[in-house]
Amino acid sequence: MNRWRRTSLGTRLALAIGVLSLVVFAIVGIVLVDRTRHFLESQFDANITKSQQMWAAKSKYQQPLPQSPGWYSATFTVYGGKAMLQQSSQDLPDPDDFARAAEKAVGRNAYFDNVSLRNEGTFRVRACPYGTGQVLVTAASFAEIDNTVSTLVILLASTFAVALIVLVVAGRFVLRKGLRPLSDMAATAHDITSHDLTDSGHLSVRAAGAGGGPEVEELRTSFNVMLDHIDQSLAARTAAEQRLRRFIADASHELRTPLTSIRGYADLFQYAAANEPQEREAHLTKIRAETERMSVLVDDLLLLARLDADSPLRLEDINLVEVASAAADAFVAAHPDYPLDFDAPSNVPVHGDPMRLRQVFDNLLANIARHTPAGTSVEFSVSPAAVATVTDTGPGIPAEHLSRIFDRFYRIDDSRSRNIGGTGLGLSIVHSIVTAHGGTVTVASHPGRTTFTLTVPPM
Repeated sequence: MNRWRRTSLGTRLALAIGVLSLVVFAIVGIVLVDRTRHFLESQFDANITKSQQMWAAKSKYQQPLPQSPGWYSATFTVYGGKAMLQQSSQDLPDPDDFARAAEKAVGRNAYFDNVSLRNEGTFRVRACPYGTGQVLVTAASFAEIDNTVSTLVILLASTFAVALIVLVVAGRFVLRKGLRPLSDMAATAHDITSHDLTDSGHLSVRAAGAGGGPEVEELRTSFNVMLDHIDQSLAARTAAEQRLRRFIADASHELRTPLTSIRGYADLFQYAAANEPQEREAHLTKIRAETERMSVLVDDLLLLARLDADSPLRLEDINLVEVASAAADAFVAAHPDYPLDFDAPSNVPVHGDPMRLRQVFDNLLANIARHTPAGTSVEFSVSPAAVATVTDTGPGIPAEHLSRIFDRFYRIDDSRSRNIGGTGLGLSIVHSIVTAHGGTVTVASHPGRTTFTLTVPPM
């Protein structure tokens, strides 16, 4: 059984075809031989009958008994159920068998029987009455029919054997050719196992070739679609791992800076406590500032982690204009030297998280205050289609930085951003929150004008 399972599919199919053909050939051969023998025996009976009828018609002329090579003929007189031999064409090998046939023929048109005569083989016996109490018995040997049937059996067996061998060999060749596309796909699968996919984001192997019928074409297409899906999954996984590595490295670097500052200010605070008490409060204030900066950074990191984990937002039916208006009022109160023009209809209903959307607007406006000089004009608008735009007339964002402006920890001017308190996560949070709402956020900038456009699906 194990050896059969290890046999190739093509060989098993060819052998199955051979077995099925053998069964069909056997049935056809048996039926053909049986019908042929039946036909020959019918013809044989007809010849015996014709011979006896011709003799009986001329028996009054004392015609010789019907005879032929391998034939025996005899006449009997039946009286009181007992048959008595009158004459025979030649010495009978077993007269009793002839007598019994004659006795059984009385009262019938004819009596047929197959009899095995001593040392002569099987004979076909026909007994027929031809006068009062007289019966003609003829026995003809089956040897000629047996020889004919034997020759037919040998011929059929030889023909079927040759046809079976040709069928199995040709079937194996055709099946091997037909299954070649499957072998090619198996080779492709083995080729995939030879690739190191641990750090690779691209799987270039595909099942090539054509032909094999619609079923094989469908299988090949499905196989390649599966490989495309795996390729895309590998690319997404590799990109995610690269982002994770970069994120961890950036987070470690960002956290190291305030921690180093806190440790330095702590040392200065310890020194001032012993030597310059009046400096202690200044150092303590700086420790608090660095602690707050690190707390903000950690909070931003936790928020991004929750958004990445598809943490559900607290969605409700809200008026987007109210959220944007509150953010605009807070910005004007905190930054009076940045003139802001707010334009929005009275009501733009959306299904969203009001706290997170407020954070989006706060981050965009805070970026303007952080990265543009005082006096920069700000335009803040919300359209009835739930499209919000925040525009400033600052120096703009260089074109080479626009493609990465929403990356985490990405800064246009790293040292300047640190000095003004930026963590490099504000726009990343904006992008993640808007995406979690099913919306989009884009940026367009040139010197003197920068516009952030965000879209939230309206109700």
